[in-house]
Amino acid sequence: MSLSLHKDSHTFLYQQVIDLVREMQRSDALKAGDKLPSLRSLATKLSVSVPTIKQAYIELEQQGLIYAREKSGYYLKALEPNAVSPTKSKLAKKPVPVTRQQLIEQVYQGIHQAGNLPLGVANPVATMPASKALNRAMRRVMSVAGDRAFQYGPTQGYEPLRQQLAMRYLDHGLQVNGDEIVITNGAQEAICLALQAVAKPGDVIAVETPCYFGILELIESLDMLAFEIPLCADESISIADIEGAVDQHDIAAVVLSSSIANPMGCWLSNSKKKEIVRLLESRNIPLIEDDVYGELYFGSERGLPAQVFSKKNMVLTCSSFSKTAAPGYRIGWVLAPGFADKVGRCKRAFSCSAPLLNQWTITEYMRSGEYDRYIRHLRQVLQTNKDRMVSLVRESFGPNVLVSDPKGGAVLWLEFDRAIDGDELFQAALAKQISISPGSLFSPINRFKHCIRISYSLPWCEQVEQGVKTLASLVKEMG
Repeated sequence: MSLSLHKDSHTFLYQQVIDLVREMQRSDALKAGDKLPSLRSLATKLSVSVPTIKQAYIELEQQGLIYAREKSGYYLKALEPNAVSPTKSKLAKKPVPVTRQQLIEQVYQGIHQAGNLPLGVANPVATMPASKALNRAMRRVMSVAGDRAFQYGPTQGYEPLRQQLAMRYLDHGLQVNGDEIVITNGAQEAICLALQAVAKPGDVIAVETPCYFGILELIESLDMLAFEIPLCADESISIADIEGAVDQHDIAAVVLSSSIANPMGCWLSNSKKKEIVRLLESRNIPLIEDDVYGELYFGSERGLPAQVFSKKNMVLTCSSFSKTAAPGYRIGWVLAPGFADKVGRCKRAFSCSAPLLNQWTITEYMRSGEYDRYIRHLRQVLQTNKDRMVSLVRESFGPNVLVSDPKGGAVLWLEFDRAIDGDELFQAALAKQISISPGSLFSPINRFKHCIRISYSLPWCEQVEQGVKTLASLVKEMG
């Protein structure tokens, strides 16, 4: 194996060292118990500084991949014996109404209660806030726009922002007209408008399961029914399951994660997206894709939006800057070539327009190039946090937990023995000032009461580590 780094890469050198050690482990160049090269020798081979190698080794130790022996060096640990993915649920038998709002309210109260450790919230930006760069961008906007930035914006959104988004889609080979994009108050409103544009009360909406509870709450609020299509932690969603659903039930629309699923973290491949779009468009069924985590992938490249594969303009792409820049700005969008007029009318009736100053600031942030630099760094920090969290969970909970291996995003899905009640664990954790998301939130029929979702999107610190260990203690007491 060639020992070399790419110094012209956007990836930090210490992260490249981490990737190199992991690759040596996968290829058996390093085996469990083997001693790693010394700091000085590896620094010399890679032509980098000793502190760079030291930073990488410390990070690998925190992730649980290596360990230090006093006065001896660093050694490779054995692979975890319980690295088993959560199980796949069964395809639903029939559509059902959703009744999640009461529990969702309790979870949100726990997230925002002062003094609580918010392990239940998926807020990637919290790991390294972009506030300084955004403040600079806003000051530039204010110096040029003045009072204009405080006026009502166009219903469809600030035109330069829509053009910026259209240019980004060109990177995926997708020619987009800015008029096909509607700016929204976050991705939640984007999905709401998309649902209203393609379905009506009483209609059946097919969703992946486990499904982000915000989507289930929207379906409940709009008096629609949910039909659950199971996710597999390793293989995402089955085309056969989707085909079975649309063959047996009158499905008005399908809502799926475009690349990275929340909460499972599984990856939907481009080839599978293409096949799903082909299948649904052959039945004239709209696909609403939730692409909010699309930029936060851990692999070598971003997954393509399903919109790329549409031939009949029946895909509605929903996303936002909440996970990649500024959740408090509440700036999202819907790209809906076949439904832009309907989405625009719903937007006007629903909330008139999105905040103009925030749209203008995001536009300036993107134009400056700082947005893309920030996302590259954010992905690296999130991947590091994920590796740390997976290692900590396995160490703390032992062999009686199944842990997801997210390919991006900000959350882990934990599955326990069915004797463990996630709702009870949620209440017990709140008493310890820790908020989590109980698994029952992610299904309309309590499929996942023995599961929870926790986030690694917090700055890594002793409080986070202690919080996970406290959760493990509570689970052991309940078992």
